[in-house]
Amino acid sequence: MIYPTRTAVVLTAAGAPLAAAAGVFASSYWVAGVGWSALVVLLMLLDAALTRLRRAPEVVLEAPASLAVGAEGEVRAAVLFNAIFTPRRVEMMLEANDLVAVAPRRATVEVTYKETAAAFTVTPHRRGEAVLEKLWLRWKGPLGLAWAQVQHPLDHAAPVTPSIAAVKEEALRLFSRDALHGLKEQIETGEGTEFHALRDFVAGMDHRTIDWKQSARHGKLVAQERRTERNHTIVLALDTGRTMSEPLEGLPRIDRAINAALLLAYVGLVTGDRIGMFAFDAKPRLSTGATSGVHSFPLIQRLVSRLDYSAEEANFTLGLTTLAGDLDRRSLIVMFTEFTDSIGAELMMENLRRLLKRHLVLFVLMRDEELETMARAEPIESVDVSRAVTAASLMREREVVMMRLRRMGVQLVEAPIGAVGPALVNAYLDIKRRNLL
Repeated sequence: MIYPTRTAVVLTAAGAPLAAAAGVFASSYWVAGVGWSALVVLLMLLDAALTRLRRAPEVVLEAPASLAVGAEGEVRAAVLFNAIFTPRRVEMMLEANDLVAVAPRRATVEVTYKETAAAFTVTPHRRGEAVLEKLWLRWKGPLGLAWAQVQHPLDHAAPVTPSIAAVKEEALRLFSRDALHGLKEQIETGEGTEFHALRDFVAGMDHRTIDWKQSARHGKLVAQERRTERNHTIVLALDTGRTMSEPLEGLPRIDRAINAALLLAYVGLVTGDRIGMFAFDAKPRLSTGATSGVHSFPLIQRLVSRLDYSAEEANFTLGLTTLAGDLDRRSLIVMFTEFTDSIGAELMMENLRRLLKRHLVLFVLMRDEELETMARAEPIESVDVSRAVTAASLMREREVVMMRLRRMGVQLVEAPIGAVGPALVNAYLDIKRRNLL
């Protein structure tokens, strides 16, 4: 595509006042203005002819195979010109779908040795599939009067996965802390139901650990050393319905829940448990089955990245019934969900009663600090009073539902947004230490 530059338009338009001035002072020279405009047009056509390429420029794209929500990725576009005329500089613009933001919007770079490259930063703002659709190129002719513009189709797709940078950092911090203070070894071998070894009984040990038969055989007091049982089944159940798709401090609740779930999945796989993922809204969306080993973590991450945001209400009856049918042994079900009132949570609790007959359920709730701020805000206008009353009422109903869940035997974790992951891991380790499974 060839079109005039701003300079060409201004010079062409300058012919009109030139012709008018010539007509006033020397009427026989009015054609000079017309001639000036015609000359500029001819030069522009010549400039356009010089910018034409024998074939389209070659584009080499270097882009990441996958991206993480909120994390920046670098895309490098290199262009090789195959033409008689090589421009001194070229402008590039990367076009992507609405899933990602591209910066800078337009990059102008110098052409060196008939090749030029520009770097773009792409930042996905939600999960899905980021598609780099086109690369736009344009450059001026040698006279600066014509633009040459081409578009190069890219069709490069990269899945946008949940960000695990914070997950890895928090997991390393937790395990480093345990290793330094000996807590990990104590939790594994100090208490539990799985037999580990026999050792001589010493003062200070629990008398209930004495193995009387072995003590009689050895002629001295011998105690059993037990460790926490491994190979438990942990199911991370994600509610992907409308309520969980609402933003919480700039990020949807479901994305924050996925980050916490991935942290627990990593810790669970490291400690030897079997991890499964389950997601539902109006109907079940994901059911992975239980997997073991740290090598399974990338697979879990890819599967979770495919979960889309939903505007439908969560069907707890269908979702929890399907989940219960998939489990063939007692499991720890970690439920990531949100409720706004006791009426909406009634159906959820009715289905939880069936799960609690066989399984242990752990609810994970994120504290809505924005709602708490509204309830505590100083009323200045009448609208502030109604807002505070509404917020306080919602918080009160939430507390009622949480109290009823505790009475049913549901384990609860409620923490601020930034502390959900560590609080969940601590609750998981406490459940294992207390042998609740």
